[in-house]
Amino acid sequence: MNTQNKLTPGQWEIDQFPGFGLSKYATRFRTEFDPLELAVSGDVQNSITVRTDDLKVLPRVQQESDFHCVTTWTKRGLLWSGFRFSDFYETIIKPKAQPSEQTEVVIFRSQDGFGASLPLTDLLSPDVLLADTLDGVPLTAEHGAPLRLVAPAHYGYKNAKHLKSIEFCHDESRFRPSAFRFIIHPRARVALEERGRWVPGWLLRILYRPLVKPTIREFERAMQQLPTSGEKK
Repeated sequence: MNTQNKLTPGQWEIDQFPGFGLSKYATRFRTEFDPLELAVSGDVQNSITVRTDDLKVLPRVQQESDFHCVTTWTKRGLLWSGFRFSDFYETIIKPKAQPSEQTEVVIFRSQDGFGASLPLTDLLSPDVLLADTLDGVPLTAEHGAPLRLVAPAHYGYKNAKHLKSIEFCHDESRFRPSAFRFIIHPRARVALEERGRWVPGWLLRILYRPLVKPTIREFERAMQQLPTSGEKK
């Protein structure tokens, strides 16, 4: 692990791409994945379920981007493959679910109970993906199978894994953060160091950095306990 120049504010480069998150989620991910069933609801005319075959109508894209964890580590040059959220929205969500014209916020809910939200305008950026492949192979349990959000301009906690549902909402009122609200920023843009709200980013760096290595070890231990026969990892 080496500190590098030209990283975004407060970040340092890490060699590995670890499983990572709040400690309570270390053992909650699933190890067997049924065919994708992604529920779409919220302020929409029609609640729908998106399945694997539905996504196949979208152009598949491949994208190399960096991943910035809010706790200050960055993994560079990850190769993702999947579908642009903007294509998903225009081709599937708008004609089938018919979201309200007042939709401003999208809430992502994960199979492990985690939740994240982002403004719809941020999600329509061309580098935001619904990804199912990392570095040429299907996503593992560690990195978000069967489908995850990839939003490179935003800290990792906005890049929800193990997606099970998406809600299109007028505002954030339906969103309940998985951690203290002061460490959850509405946008969490890396370039502006929006690590949390009400607390400066440089201060959160100091609080987070000692937690990085212990958290990596905790998630590594959880992965080592997974069954290895007949299950996806």
